[in-house]
Amino acid sequence: MRYNEAAKLRYEWDTKTGQPVNILAIESSCDETAAAVVQNGRVILSSVIASQIATHQQFGGVVPEVASRVHVESITRVVEEALQEAKLTLADLHAVAVTYAPGLIGALFVGVTAAKSYAQALGIPLIGVHHLAGHMAAAHLSEGVDPPFLALVVSGGHTELLKVETGGVMTRLGQTRDDAAGEAFDKIARALALGYPGGPAIQKAAEAGNPQAIEFPRAKLPEGSFDFSFSGLKSSVMLYLDRRAKAGMPVDQADVAASFQMAVMEALIDKTRQALKATGMTTLVLAGGVAANTLLRRRVGELGGELGVRVVVPPLWLCTDNAAMIGAAAYPRYLQGRLSDLRLTAQANLRLEDW
Repeated sequence: MRYNEAAKLRYEWDTKTGQPVNILAIESSCDETAAAVVQNGRVILSSVIASQIATHQQFGGVVPEVASRVHVESITRVVEEALQEAKLTLADLHAVAVTYAPGLIGALFVGVTAAKSYAQALGIPLIGVHHLAGHMAAAHLSEGVDPPFLALVVSGGHTELLKVETGGVMTRLGQTRDDAAGEAFDKIARALALGYPGGPAIQKAAEAGNPQAIEFPRAKLPEGSFDFSFSGLKSSVMLYLDRRAKAGMPVDQADVAASFQMAVMEALIDKTRQALKATGMTTLVLAGGVAANTLLRRRVGELGGELGVRVVVPPLWLCTDNAAMIGAAAYPRYLQGRLSDLRLTAQANLRLEDW
């Protein structure tokens, strides 16, 4: 029997029985090899993450080829650990979910290939998941929030404002026109010799600095635009450091980090405030790796109080890349019968609206 036929029969049988749905989820879009088992889209039975931070620190950032190789070495072990932690076997699974876009193409291919192999071998449904949809699903995992809501997604590769309506229809209101916020953090951290990953390094250095010490510019975008831009800010910081070096003047890393971080946060909060007022949304979801930033979490909370909006911020471990969020995002698709087949392939770029 062909895979598609076997998976369809299994899906039809499982949906008739009404038993709890155990989804094995795999995430490998960047430098985290992760697997989880999520039941009914809400209950995390297990979550295992193999970090590559130590591997990439020597390079000052993620090296795609190295990341792919480490994913290959880790993927089977991580899946096995996730099953053991969940106290389940492969026979207890009802579907396999995997991040297939966007991300580092080689890294994605490893996860997608593994997921297709498990799904085909077990004859169970395969569900391809958009990485950003996973980040937003983290809010559902932690607080059970459902649409409608406005989502601010901030990570190493993405900075977007998304309007998510009842039924899950998503509309991108704004996005970065150049660097993502997390990418800018990494680049400035490297310039300041603070190490990798840049987000935590900048945050730690900024704790001892004065955020008003240096007046770095904020991007001036057209009126009514909800887009972001961080390339000018990044260039301004680089120029400041270059001028100080050429003049033989010392650089206060803490002040630079604090001033840069404040400039990023003000841009994020300002556009989010505008979007909330324009859409009338009463719930704001913060998602993505940069959502782990303490200052951003505080400022978003203050914005909620200012506008009388409910703010949902996932716990720190659900902000960074993990597979549990992928399993949560896959469950509604499972219920709707929106399944993938073995033609599913990795995509480096994919609009969330096209998922």
